[in-house]
Amino acid sequence: MIYFKEIRWKNLLSTGNQFTEIQLNKTSTTLIVGENGSGKSTVLDALCFGLFSKPFRRINRPQLINSINDGGLLVEIEFEVGSKSYMVRRGIKKNIFEIFVDGQRLNQDAKSQDQQEYLEKTILKLNYKSFTQIVLLGANHYIPFMQLKSVDRRNIIEDLLDIQIFSVMNNLLKYKISENKEDSQNVEVNRKLSVGHIETTEEVINDLKKTKTTQIEQNERDISNNEEEITSLNTTIKGLMDSISEDKTAQTLKELMGYQDGIERKIMSSEKEIEFYEQNDTCFTCSQDLSEEHKTKMISEHHGVMHKSGTALLTLGHKIDDMKTRLDYVSKVQTAITTHQNQIQAINSYITKLKEQIKEIEAREEDIEDKTQKLKRLKGDLKSCMEKQEKLSAQKHLYETAYVLLKDSGIKTRIIRQYLPIMNQLINKYLASMDFFVSFNLDEKFEEQIKSRHRDEFTYDSFSEGEKMRIDLALLFTWRTIAKMKNSVNTNLLILDEVFDSSLDANGTDEFLKILNHLTGNQNVFIISHKGDVLFDKFKDIIKFEKHKNFSRIV
Repeated sequence: MIYFKEIRWKNLLSTGNQFTEIQLNKTSTTLIVGENGSGKSTVLDALCFGLFSKPFRRINRPQLINSINDGGLLVEIEFEVGSKSYMVRRGIKKNIFEIFVDGQRLNQDAKSQDQQEYLEKTILKLNYKSFTQIVLLGANHYIPFMQLKSVDRRNIIEDLLDIQIFSVMNNLLKYKISENKEDSQNVEVNRKLSVGHIETTEEVINDLKKTKTTQIEQNERDISNNEEEITSLNTTIKGLMDSISEDKTAQTLKELMGYQDGIERKIMSSEKEIEFYEQNDTCFTCSQDLSEEHKTKMISEHHGVMHKSGTALLTLGHKIDDMKTRLDYVSKVQTAITTHQNQIQAINSYITKLKEQIKEIEAREEDIEDKTQKLKRLKGDLKSCMEKQEKLSAQKHLYETAYVLLKDSGIKTRIIRQYLPIMNQLINKYLASMDFFVSFNLDEKFEEQIKSRHRDEFTYDSFSEGEKMRIDLALLFTWRTIAKMKNSVNTNLLILDEVFDSSLDANGTDEFLKILNHLTGNQNVFIISHKGDVLFDKFKDIIKFEKHKNFSRIV
């Protein structure tokens, strides 16, 4: 329970530099009166500003500062929650926000926003909206429950029952569901990519293995075939070399050519001798006459020499031709041998190249191993993706189940259904205490069902202002009772600022006070009213505000 004890403020609106103090727990009923503009409603703004850093009325925050002193605005509120005493100090020019617990100031290193959140969620356990619906009601701002829209009615009930957390959780859950969907989509993309990479890598590995085997086998076949060809060529070369081994054709031909030259010279010499003896009768060396006999003898001898030489030359020519033919054959054989040797050399180079290719192909085993390791990693990634998918799928199912439970039609509606009979019972109890005997019930949509004793059906709008006031009061105190039951907004303080003035006639005033005295119990109710002359003797305490030299004060 929040037990408010005291509030004081200065330099707030028309209040001057001296503290205005109000003891909030002094009496059960207190009347606050004063002329218009005297500052009697300032307590509303002081409370809201002190607790929530914003005024109750539609005033800009800077306008809260007293325009004459223009600074030094300060509000202090003392209250208890359980066994702990609290004091909140808040100011403008200079800016102050301090929270004291049992006389000790809380850590000032924390941000103001964080401190405000701590104040509302941990200490007060109520926010501005709840405060201005249950604790502090002003005629200019207060809208009776029955005049609210259905969604606003539901929000108030959810605040009272402290089930707004389910809405917060549901909103968070919507984000989680969206996040889960995005994560699932990303994981699915990664899974498909992993599958594609795995398939590609497997194909590459298979191609590498297949290519390796095929190329090595082909190269080995080529090596074998070429080695066989080398063997065949070597056999051919051996045969050729055997065919010309120890061949002396060139030397013999040279010798025969020498013999041929000698014979031809001999023939030429004989031809010259014959020509000489046929044309000359005198010896050119000794100038002696040559006899015919001698000439004939010499011509005959030289003809004999020429004949023998011609025969020898003819025989020799045949031998030379044979030698040339043989020599040509030998040359062709040598050329063939050289050609075959060059072929063998080329084939050996090709075999070397093939063997080097085999080594290179075998070296590709590292590529296969690298690809195999990559494949292993990819399969690991795929496994992780699938595990994450399973996790996200299970998470999605959990989120969707929770979402159904946290919807307005889920847990919140079940809780509201449990409390609706209690609410309706309390409403009718308070109406009966005000001598208003009708059957008033709210349904799950918080629409009213009103019936008289004679079962006549009514609506809220069909009643007079005085009857509406009774309904509004019954609802107000019902919500406060429910809040107390839930310990969400359990407090001693209730301030009404001209909320029901318009509904009060002469008889209604007494009825209103009778109702308040009956319903308030040990609570502290403050009524701000412009009907002070009618109400002076009806309250246990009276606080009167007035303007003095442009400053508001209590007199």
